[in-house]
Amino acid sequence: MARTDKIVGYSPTGKLADVTPDLAATGVETAFRMLEGRWKMVIIFHLFDRQVLRFSELERAIPGVSQKMLIQQLRDLERDGIVERQIYAQVPPKVEYRLTEWGQAMCPALDSLLEWAAQKPAAS
Repeated sequence: MARTDKIVGYSPTGKLADVTPDLAATGVETAFRMLEGRWKMVIIFHLFDRQVLRFSELERAIPGVSQKMLIQQLRDLERDGIVERQIYAQVPPKVEYRLTEWGQAMCPALDSLLEWAAQKPAAS
């Protein structure tokens, strides 16, 4: 684990250097719980790429997801504060989704995860 002076919310002192393995495991478990689900990461990556998407645009961008599942995953992400929804009072209704500021803060972590995955050794 990197030892830095970065402030973290799950440390008793607020410093990453003081995070115990138990606290780190709890923090990782919490993060994974918010991101678990077949479509959540796909939704997040589309929102990183396009900033704001209407529901129908997300539906077209992710052809394998059912409407019911997309709604459920978006509601979960909204409940967890990662995505925000804006509803426009018009006919037909217009709903847009975007990452919250906190959701956008995930970008460096996800970039690091992608870099790590790209370094996977070839199977022998």
